[in-house]
Amino acid sequence: MSGPARHDLPEADDFTRPYWDAAAEGRLLLRRCAQCGRAHHYPREFCPHCWAGEDRVLWETASGRATLYTWSVVHRNDLPPFGARVPYTAAVVDLAEGPRMMTQVVDCPAPQLRIGMPLEVGFGQLADGVWIPVFRPASQGQSSSRTQEPLARRR
Repeated sequence: MSGPARHDLPEADDFTRPYWDAAAEGRLLLRRCAQCGRAHHYPREFCPHCWAGEDRVLWETASGRATLYTWSVVHRNDLPPFGARVPYTAAVVDLAEGPRMMTQVVDCPAPQLRIGMPLEVGFGQLADGVWIPVFRPASQGQSSSRTQEPLARRR
């Protein structure tokens, strides 16, 4: 037996593996349709805008820039392992490429959050080798980075 189920770990498959491998390298990938030109997130094998098939939808590296659309500070979560992370800021961001993305905002006290504030991608470690995109306030001239500590140990 390998211990309790981890509800926070992604289930990578052959299709999503490029996304998770890029995240472990500190890159955010999106899917863009070669037929209609629109990007989307979360990754799908077809275009949700024009329904083009997987042969017309390709991976591309995102800029890592976003703006804060909305957020909620979670103070209680009884589902393991999220309870060990509270409080945390669940958020929706508008990526520079167009899609909206659910994520987490880190390295910013809740009173400083503002709708429309510029953000940049970083990556938080959930488990050994498993990294997820998170966002922090944008700083001039910095590129994507990893959080200072694993998300599973944040308090």
